[in-house]
Amino acid sequence: MINTVVDIKDITYSYSEDKDLVSSIEKRGIAIPVHVNKVDDGYICVDGHKRLTACQILSEKNEKFRRIPILILNDYSKAGSAFWGNTQNKH
Repeated sequence: MINTVVDIKDITYSYSEDKDLVSSIEKRGIAIPVHVNKVDDGYICVDGHKRLTACQILSEKNEKFRRIPILILNDYSKAGSAFWGNTQNKH
């Protein structure tokens, strides 16, 4: 799993509006990264469709909402033995 920030246009998601969430994110930002899976041409939202929709709405007024914190669930590229906290093989 990898945490990063990407442009909202790179994430495929289902539009799901929540006016209270729009107001909250406008005041506080996104507290929890959106969970995504990486695919060839970007990312697919697994959890966070309402957060993405809120940011899409807010980005029309303020560009800072175009960059979204994400957690990539299916990227294990940095998952070596040190990733697991085990630098020596004890087998």
